Amino acid sequence: MVEALNNFGNQLGEFLSMELWQSDNFRLSVMGVLQVFAILFGARISIWTISRTLNSSLGGSSIEEGRRYTIVKISKYLIYTVALVIALETIGVKVTAILAASTALFVGLGLGLQDAFKDLSSGVIILMERTLSVGDIIQMGEQIGKVESVGLRTTAVRTRDDILIIMPNHKMTNETVINLTHSEDTTRFSVRVGVAYGSDTALVKQILLEIAADHPESDPMHDPQVILKDFGDSALIFELFFYTRNLFFVEKIKSEIRFEIDRKFREAGITIPFPQRTVWHINAESNKQ
Repeated sequence: MVEALNNFGNQLGEFLSMELWQSDNFRLSVMGVLQVFAILFGARISIWTISRTLNSSLGGSSIEEGRRYTIVKISKYLIYTVALVIALETIGVKVTAILAASTALFVGLGLGLQDAFKDLSSGVIILMERTLSVGDIIQMGEQIGKVESVGLRTTAVRTRDDILIIMPNHKMTNETVINLTHSEDTTRFSVRVGVAYGSDTALVKQILLEIAADHPESDPMHDPQVILKDFGDSALIFELFFYTRNLFFVEKIKSEIRFEIDRKFREAGITIPFPQRTVWHINAESNKQ
């Protein structure tokens, strides 16, 4: 029995040490292949463990979604990079020697892939500094969208029209991007309206405050405000400020508030004037006489 086990062990050892490929700087054996698979499997298990821990009820309750996503993303890149280097060293590939011998190649690649490297560096900055996170509502020019994913090279943003825009990361760091949810979940917005001169300004203010407070998307933790913005050419300009958490569809909320303002002003007899111009017509023939 012992002799059979010894024979089996010797045969297994010979099988594991069997060379599949060999060169001056590279040696691949059955054992090396198994070690590479073990290293990659261990890396995958490590990433799964980190993700599971952060998304569990214990870790998830104190760490927001965007931060969890960032930690998992950075951990994934670091773990896979380290695992790849260890796997190459295991099968005899000298990574440091390859890097030293490929300096000229890397210089050429750097010149040809400047934009790609710019995107990669910007992606690292975004993930490390967390200027953008999954779920954030951002504004780029006149376009508003929700961040769906942040990668090393690109960021995916879904607009209100349900269009997915893939943005290079260097645009997200070099151009002006307004993050509406970076500091607070609630943001203040405003709606302007003009009323005719002579209107009851106290009643106008009361109606506007009631409309904002009664809207279901208005944040009850923040009281709406009304100010008399200006004396216009043909109207008193009021501005209604309200707070909401539904930033993605705030234009729809503004529209609903405007509809309600129009309805209640009609009921109260308050006029929303249109611009008026007085034209004087001088009869040239009359002046001659």
